Amino acid sequence: MQYLVSVINDSSDLATDEEDAAIDVFNERLQAEGHWVFAGGLGGPDMATVIDNRGVESVVTDGPFVETKEWIVGFWIVEAPDLDVALKLAAEGSKACNRKIEVRPFL
Repeated sequence: MQYLVSVINDSSDLATDEEDAAIDVFNERLQAEGHWVFAGGLGGPDMATVIDNRGVESVVTDGPFVETKEWIVGFWIVEAPDLDVALKLAAEGSKACNRKIEVRPFL
């Protein structure tokens, strides 16, 4: 089963050199153990564009869809046999990137 492991932060600070190095080690381990599917970092909410095409005309606005104190700054998509393994991997990812993590299964 695949899981979305979201990295959550409350500032626009980028990872430190030490955090980047720890993330690289964690990524290599995910790959070596067959859990790696995909990963990436995201621009901050100030770089977001929202598109709402539910009405007659498409509406495009700058900035995040919702105001929040925390946002997703990166993610991993991992392959794990069950939620327990996904949560263990997420805990290790949280330690590596020094950020909170949210885990959700793909439907």
